[in-house]
Amino acid sequence: QVQLVESGGGLVQPGGSLRLSCAASGSIFTIYYMAWHRQAPGKQREWVATIWSGGSTGYVDSVKGRFTISRDNALVYLQMNSLKPEDTAVYYCEVVTQRGNSYWGQGTQVTVSS
Repeated sequence: QVQLVESGGGLVQPGGSLRLSCAASGSIFTIYYMAWHRQAPGKQREWVATIWSGGSTGYVDSVKGRFTISRDNALVYLQMNSLKPEDTAVYYCEVVTQRGNSYWGQGTQVTVSS
């Protein structure tokens, strides 16, 4: 079992920055990858970024060059720079274990508005 707690969301002006954090606890030694997803109002949940256990990363095209995913043991971060109104969404952390089990956080709201 893995438990996830997200933090760092909030209201920011366009062009601003935020850093999201996700703290994992439980069977963290079995993590295969950690990821961030987001869901905007009225839209389907969208994958944003992944970091694999070996350190490689991947991003959706719309955030490349602006967002950076990183990991420090049981913590995964999403540094978001040059934020745009279209980045407004609830952001979710996901952990997938070596056995293929998926765990999700409760979500944290990010609002980009002037």
